[in-house]
Amino acid sequence: MAHVPAVSETENGREPESGPGTENAGAARSTRTWAVIAAACAGQFLVVLDVSVVNVALPSMRTDLGLSTIGLQWVLNAYTIAFAGFMLLGGRAADIFGRKRMFLAGLGVFTAASLAGGLAQEGWQLLAARGVQGLGAAVLAPATLTILTAAVPAGPARTRAIATWAAVGAGGGAAGGLVGGVLTDALSWRWVLLINVPTGALVLAAAVLWLTEGRAKEARRRLDLPGAVLVTGGLAVVAYGIVQTEEAGWTAAATLVPLLGGLLLLAAFLLVEARTKQPLMPLRLFRVRAVSGANAGMMVTGSASFAMWFFMTVYAQNVLGYTPLQAGLALIPSSLSVVLGSKLAPVLMRLIGARHVAVLGALVGAAGFGWQSAMTADGTFLKTILGPGILMMAGAGLAMTPLAALATASAAPGEAGLVSGLVNTSRTMGGAIGLSVLSTVAAARTSHGTGPVALTEGYALAFRTGTGLLVVAALLMFFWLPRQSDT
Repeated sequence: MAHVPAVSETENGREPESGPGTENAGAARSTRTWAVIAAACAGQFLVVLDVSVVNVALPSMRTDLGLSTIGLQWVLNAYTIAFAGFMLLGGRAADIFGRKRMFLAGLGVFTAASLAGGLAQEGWQLLAARGVQGLGAAVLAPATLTILTAAVPAGPARTRAIATWAAVGAGGGAAGGLVGGVLTDALSWRWVLLINVPTGALVLAAAVLWLTEGRAKEARRRLDLPGAVLVTGGLAVVAYGIVQTEEAGWTAAATLVPLLGGLLLLAAFLLVEARTKQPLMPLRLFRVRAVSGANAGMMVTGSASFAMWFFMTVYAQNVLGYTPLQAGLALIPSSLSVVLGSKLAPVLMRLIGARHVAVLGALVGAAGFGWQSAMTADGTFLKTILGPGILMMAGAGLAMTPLAALATASAAPGEAGLVSGLVNTSRTMGGAIGLSVLSTVAAARTSHGTGPVALTEGYALAFRTGTGLLVVAALLMFFWLPRQSDT
């Protein structure tokens, strides 16, 4: 890789210490660059892992802390909604206050909240810790992508680095089932959170050593806190309204009031963003076709792929009778396929273009979801987990890399963190809302039945709905994404 200012040293007014030098100097810069990429990817792995790592531990959490069914869903949603809602704020903070500083701050909060969650003695303590974890992740995640894009010059090298970041992130979601299963079976559910403490400490130490500070020169030192509160509150209230449909139905006041209230908060957020001088999410960004199309595609594909891990895990345990460890092991091939899809994407992007690779990924994922929707209560590993799981996650890996590359390639230097945060927000917000919707769809079909057949029918309907979402995503990306790309 050519000249690489490890996190944009020139943005702070300093020239890189080494210019065109000897072969050894070039090798040292290359080694440092990949160390920076490794630290950024490790941070991304942790925050995505914690979206799915708790899935297999949910039954144990319910027994130990006396959580209700809705409480269990909020173990997931408290994290993903705080993660999605504050990520734009985290992205802007990285531009203003420095990427390394925000990386360290986010990882520190995430690690401390993991410790608190692992030691929780009451259900509310666990939910509060998961919310704070999500806040730390929201600060950390945008910094990881911004650090990476600042460390690698635009072109094929950056595309490969983004593919690595996407593969590691996708692998984090995929590995959650295995990691959670091993820890829950061997130790207890608490270790699915406590494992983040030593891991986070190691990544913190590596980041202190390898990352150098960088920020955008033109970024003003002001954060749009009202915008952050409105968007997070709106997402949380909408998700709560969707969850209420499981108990009250779609037409009950208990459902309609929070749904309408959440939509009003989101409308107020857009109004604030249109009028404030320094908005959290400048609406003009969405006039850039690559940014708007890539984020729309990321949101719709994320709504299906995030829910996939939840439903595959509960199907394996609640219907097929797998232990947490067996459920995690069963999803290893899917974990490998998402990484393979992410690494294959740059090769295909050079051959057929980013737009077509993103569309192909959505269609491959849709084929896997359609196959999975044929699941039965007496399904086999090969037909109801292995085959469809590989297709679903290979498709997710293929779609993620071109979408992230398209969005970040069009970002101005002063808005790199913001666009990175927007990409992560779209995916995570889509996942949070998608999980709420698909869980409601599944619950409505089972009519509160707990037998294997009733549960399978509910899960199958959720996968059929996911198939439709991915077909919509493919059409949306085909017509919306730009036909030509420099990535």
